[in-house]
Amino acid sequence: MKKNLKYNLTWLAIAVILYVGLFALYNGGFINLYTDAIIANIGINVILAVGLNLIIGFSGQFSLGHAGFMAIGAYATAIITRDDPTFGGFFKGLLVGMIISGIVALVVGIPTLRLKGDYLAIATLGISEIIRILIVNLDEVTNGPAGIFGLPQFSNWQVIFIAMVVSVLVVSNFIHSGSGRATLAIREDEIAAESMGVNTTKYKVIAFVMGAVLASVAGTLFASYQQSVFPQDYGFMKSIDVLIIVVFGGIGSTTGAIVSAAVLGFLNMYLQDFGNLRMIIYALAIIGIMIFKPSGLLGSWEFSVKRIFDKFSKKGDDSDASINS
Repeated sequence: MKKNLKYNLTWLAIAVILYVGLFALYNGGFINLYTDAIIANIGINVILAVGLNLIIGFSGQFSLGHAGFMAIGAYATAIITRDDPTFGGFFKGLLVGMIISGIVALVVGIPTLRLKGDYLAIATLGISEIIRILIVNLDEVTNGPAGIFGLPQFSNWQVIFIAMVVSVLVVSNFIHSGSGRATLAIREDEIAAESMGVNTTKYKVIAFVMGAVLASVAGTLFASYQQSVFPQDYGFMKSIDVLIIVVFGGIGSTTGAIVSAAVLGFLNMYLQDFGNLRMIIYALAIIGIMIFKPSGLLGSWEFSVKRIFDKFSKKGDDSDASINS
């Protein structure tokens, strides 16, 4: 327990350093509105990617339903803050979106997560489309295809940064817990894990629900930052965008998901000057990574604070041994 607390405090210290660095850049006038939008979107994409990576990379389930859960969080916040334009309304929308996403993921996850491969991907894609179509057709609540706009902006880079850090810590601590190790065992060999008494459905559903809740959080932040929601923003291509980030960074690497979201975010920014060629260059960069580094930028490698502590501890032990000798 003490070791986990030490590692978490170290991660928080790193996060504080990054926060102070960004704060200095903002106060120094080095970041304009366009760069601010890029940074905000990177933070939101990190939350989406670590959530999807938990489902795909750590539990070994292929999901294409992330956009649907993101839409739940976005619309829950939009509807509530439209009627209650306060910070309290924003947090109420955040919590309502998380609860609804968790319940939906639990209800659909129990039967669908018994499926595998392409069948599971199609099932989760269908769930996402059902959510989007419901949003389009519930005109009285969601304003249908026209969407909801003119929302108060409670989501800024500071709120997004804090949510991103909390999301990464939650996922990292889950992976290193007993439940996380059971989830990893399912990914490696589901039949072997089940034969050892692991309740495979239970842990797959837990990972799926956690991923859905994180997607809802990202949807809340996105809707509040953009100050609008539209059904077309949460279609099939949004799920593919998040999947690209996960694959690009390395399936099964939380560090890879973070690095990938940052790299693709800034790549997208610098390619704006290329106009219509931007998406072609963007696609070629992704194809290049897939050809020359099929495991992604980092593969399954993780930046580990524990590894650093162990290294220094080993050096300390060696020096003590040499002094005693």
